[in-house]
Amino acid sequence: MTAISVLGTGSWGTALANVLLDNGHDVLMWGRNHTVAESLTQDKQNPEYLPDIILSDRMTATTSIESAVNHADILILAVPTKGIREICQQIDQVTTGPKTIIHVSKGLEPKTFKRISEIIEEVMAADHLQGVGVLSGPSHAEEVARRQPTTVAIASHDKEVRQLGQDLFMCDYFRVYTNDDLIGVEIGGALKNIIALAAGLSDGLGYGDNAKAALMTRGLAEITRLGVKMGADPMTYLGMAGLGDLIVTCTSVHSRNWRCGEMLGKGLSLQQALDSMGMVVEGVRTTQAAYEMSRAYEVEMPITHALYDVLFNGGPVEQNVRVLMNRQKTNE
Repeated sequence: MTAISVLGTGSWGTALANVLLDNGHDVLMWGRNHTVAESLTQDKQNPEYLPDIILSDRMTATTSIESAVNHADILILAVPTKGIREICQQIDQVTTGPKTIIHVSKGLEPKTFKRISEIIEEVMAADHLQGVGVLSGPSHAEEVARRQPTTVAIASHDKEVRQLGQDLFMCDYFRVYTNDDLIGVEIGGALKNIIALAAGLSDGLGYGDNAKAALMTRGLAEITRLGVKMGADPMTYLGMAGLGDLIVTCTSVHSRNWRCGEMLGKGLSLQQALDSMGMVVEGVRTTQAAYEMSRAYEVEMPITHALYDVLFNGGPVEQNVRVLMNRQKTNE
């Protein structure tokens, strides 16, 4: 039995805590919402994020960040990208010893273009950080919580962190592969949300399977181009954190990004779509970051640029589609 704290009581944090509990570990969840923490502890449910799912009878949660951080030397960060910097500052202030941190967020920080692991390493004092990794891949929380077969990847520059993550999470319904390409896995997990937004938008407009297949295929090319420019291994994008995550996020009603895009395609404004979701849609912030990164790194990302125009400039969707379809002739 290993002591582990999961920070974040949303759907993904809850589902992963349940996996760890199924594996016999000593897990404490943390979240700001007293009602959610109480429901997890007393009712073994998270009705706000995972309705109708009964969780492990050992599930417990707290709203004390100090208690959660010092419950364990292994922390799973399951908070939205925009909250990573703040939560790491809090961890750094209250920790009584070094921590191994595995994050499960899929995004980039606008303006700084930093990946999640870079933010963690920047904020945390060196003697407070034992190692950093990311768990990513095609994994809807709803299905993991129902113990349906799922495969993901654990990536880190540190071999011990990769092995630790694999050992902690792997079970008969949750298979974990190790990967040493931290940059590639983080970039793949973040940028696929952009393509999922575009796929949902296409579906909302009724464009059909041909259009979505084109978006996914050429979207993967964009993800790979930027990832490789940043130092990623191109082969990573044929695996769990690339093609795998892209497929599941672009084709499922469980995907927040796809659902948000579909609402946009049906005529809702961005704010209306976000308000109706009730949960963070990482792809919106990531589209802004990736647009700026493509310019800074001089990487061609036409789908990202078109979606940026729709989301942030109010550009007409049909006009952007025509621009994409009528780009200069080129080789695949």
